Amino acid sequence: MEGRILNGLDLSTVLAAQASGGTGAAGPLLILIVGIAIVIGMIVALRVNAFLALITAATVVSLLAPGPFANRIGRVAEAFGTTAGKIGVVIALAAIIGDCLIASGAADRVVRVFVRLFGQKRCEVSLMASGFVLSIPVFFDTVFYLLLPLARSMHRQTRKSYLLLILAMGAGASITHSMVPPTPGPLIIAETLGIDLGTMIGIGLLCSVPTAVVVLWLVRFLAKRMEIPMRALDGSRTEPDPLPDDKLPGLLLSVLPIILPVLLITMHTVVSSLAKKAVPESVLKQLEGYTAVLGNPNLAMMLSAAVALYVLWRQRKPGREGLARMIETSLMSAGVIILITSAGGAFGAMLKEAQIGPAIQNLSIGGDTQLGGLKLLFMGFFVAFLIKFAQGSSTVSMMTTSAMMAALIPSTDVLGYHPVYLAAAIGFGAQCGNWMNDSGFWVFAKMGGLTEVETLKTWTVTVSSTAVIGLFFVTLFAMFLPLT
Repeated sequence: MEGRILNGLDLSTVLAAQASGGTGAAGPLLILIVGIAIVIGMIVALRVNAFLALITAATVVSLLAPGPFANRIGRVAEAFGTTAGKIGVVIALAAIIGDCLIASGAADRVVRVFVRLFGQKRCEVSLMASGFVLSIPVFFDTVFYLLLPLARSMHRQTRKSYLLLILAMGAGASITHSMVPPTPGPLIIAETLGIDLGTMIGIGLLCSVPTAVVVLWLVRFLAKRMEIPMRALDGSRTEPDPLPDDKLPGLLLSVLPIILPVLLITMHTVVSSLAKKAVPESVLKQLEGYTAVLGNPNLAMMLSAAVALYVLWRQRKPGREGLARMIETSLMSAGVIILITSAGGAFGAMLKEAQIGPAIQNLSIGGDTQLGGLKLLFMGFFVAFLIKFAQGSSTVSMMTTSAMMAALIPSTDVLGYHPVYLAAAIGFGAQCGNWMNDSGFWVFAKMGGLTEVETLKTWTVTVSSTAVIGLFFVTLFAMFLPLT
C-alpha cells in the first residue's frame, strides 16, 4: 500500500511528475505532507536543532517541487538569503535595543509607569493594548522585538506570569497585523476586493476589539495551566538587578528607543498613503522620498539602537570594553534567531514553489463559482487558513485568497452583506495555523525563550483560537450590521 497515496495515485508516478515539472494537485499535497513530517519528526521526535530541521525540509521540498532540476538547491539558499535580508538587520538591532533597555533601566522605568497607570493586576492589559495599537502601522515582528524587554521587565517587577505577558502582547499585535491597514496584508485585501480603505479600517477595528477582549481571557486561562519560566535568551546570561527609582532614566528617554522607529515608520505610511493621489511634482511626492528613507525599518531601528546605547552609556557608564562585550553578546544571540527564522522562511518559500497554494484553491473551490451568504464567508476563512498553514506567510495567504475570492463575489443582494466582512474573514483565516513554517513562530519562540513544543502548545493555540473567535464576531456583524 505504500505506493498508493492521494486519490489512488502511485507514489513513483507523483514523484516522476514533480521531477519533470508537473503541477497536479496530488503532487503538491504530497510534498506538503513530506515537508511537515520532516520538520515535526526532526524537531519533536529526534530533538534536532530547528535550523537543521527546517533547512533539511526546505531542501527536500525543493527537490520534489517543479522547476529546473539544476536550480533546486540554489533556490533554497536564495530564499534563505531573501528572508535574512528582510529580517536580519532588524533582529540584530532589536537584540541590541532590548539588552540596552534592560541593562540601562529604561525598561524598568516604562514598566513602573505602566504599573502605576493600570495597577499590577492589569499589566497584561497594557501590553496587549500596546501591541494592538503599534501593530497597525508596524510589522508584527518589529512590535514583538520592541515590546519584549518591557514584558520581561514587567515579569521581574510584578512576578506576573511571564507566559501571560508575552501571549497577551503577541496576541494583540497579531490581530491588527492581519486586520487593520496600512499593514500590507489587509491593505492588499482591500485593494483586491475593491473595498474603501476607511471602511476596511473601521470594520477591521470593529471586529478586532471584541476579539482582543475575549482572547485576553483565553491567554489568562492558558497561563494558569502552564508554568513557563522567563529564561535568559542565550541560556546563560543573567539580567542585571533593577536600579532604585532615582537611578533610572527619565520616562521620555526610556521610551524613545521604542517609539522612535514606530513614529518614523508610521510617518512614512501616512505620507505615502496621502501621496498616492498627489501629482508627481507635489510637495507630498518629494516628502515621500525622504520618509521612505527615514521610515525604512532598518534605518529606524538603527537610530533607535543608537539612542538605546546612549541611554545605557549615560546610566551605567560601562566603558568601551564593557559596551563592546554587551553588543557582542547581543549579536551572538541574535545570530541564532536569524538562522532559524531564515530557514523557516526558506521552507515556506519552497512550499510555495511546490504550487501548494493553487492546489488547495482547486480543492476548496471545486466546481462552485457562485457562492453567497455565509458560505462564502466561511470559505474565505478556510482557504486562507489552508494556504497559511501550508506555506507560512500570512501576507501571501491574504493576497492569494483575496485574489481567488474576488472572482467569486456575487452581487451585494446575493451576498447579503458588505464585502468588507469577507475581507475580515480572510484576515482572520490568515492568522490560523501558525506553526514551524512561519517566521513569526520562531520569533516568538526564540525571542521569548520557549521550546518548540511549548510554542506549539501556547502561541499556536492562542493565534489559532484568536482566528476562530474573530470569525465568530465577523459573522455576527455581517448578520446584524450588513452595511448593505
